[in-house]
Amino acid sequence: MTLSLNKRAVELADRLAADADAAGVAVTTLSNGTRVIDCGSQAPGGLTAGKAMAEICMGGLGTVEFTPLTLSGRWLPGLTVTTDRPALACLAAQYAGWKIDLDGYFAMASGPGRALIRAEDLYDDLDVDEKADVAALVLETRDPPTVEVAEHVASRAGVAPGALTLLIAPTASVAGSTQVAARVVETALHKLHELEFDVRRVRSAFGSAPLPPVARDDGAGIGRTNDAVLYGGQVALTVDAEDEELEGLAERVPASASDAYGKPFGEILEEAEWDFYKIDPMLFSPALIMLTSTDSGRTFSAGDVDLGILERSFWS
Repeated sequence: MTLSLNKRAVELADRLAADADAAGVAVTTLSNGTRVIDCGSQAPGGLTAGKAMAEICMGGLGTVEFTPLTLSGRWLPGLTVTTDRPALACLAAQYAGWKIDLDGYFAMASGPGRALIRAEDLYDDLDVDEKADVAALVLETRDPPTVEVAEHVASRAGVAPGALTLLIAPTASVAGSTQVAARVVETALHKLHELEFDVRRVRSAFGSAPLPPVARDDGAGIGRTNDAVLYGGQVALTVDAEDEELEGLAERVPASASDAYGKPFGEILEEAEWDFYKIDPMLFSPALIMLTSTDSGRTFSAGDVDLGILERSFWS
């Protein structure tokens, strides 16, 4: 891979920082030189900041746009995600696969900086040999990172602290909920990877998801943002595969293929005592999946949206 995910992401972060006032973000520099862009903790943030966070998360290889959606006859605000490099954009970069847990500071980290850290086994299955002297990560948290956290992240990424950019937003914020909903394609790719399908064979991806209303707190926000994908997310993938393979695969990809499917995610998480690892990993996928074969041109579809659960989640 000759593309530098981190360099592309930092260029996008530079643009966001240069337009900080208009985007409602706050840019600060820690004493060690690490740049922190607050997109929704103390700063107001908003849709523009959320879109920027999502595209930075994808290393500049994916595009997020806002759009109205009609699900089962009901109008909802929503977004679309497109990429022609799905494995790189969504798994090598966007997937929130690295947990920062240092001296009482906790955050889930996503973004292309993970490709430098390589803390996850999935990189063994991707054509990624990321090399960069800059790094960017998105932290799903309400707490600004400390100098010690920034030093830890920079060390793991192999860059100078002054070459590190950290973007933060809690789930219960406009930007935070936007960037999580924008993981709709990523969840489909991750599900395929969990099913031991070679995601490098996915050539292009288009996904949509409703934008969940901002929740009263981060716990409720986790529920709503997951519901946006599990019960409202729709993803179409173009795949290098023959019909027989895709026909059997399609039924296994949607969230409804999991026995845990069928109630708002907040309830599922509460029953699991707020331990994600107690939840069936096969649940985390879009509501509807479409797989189109580049070999035959045929499309195989499975799953469907569930407006009833979205209404319970979003407006209760």
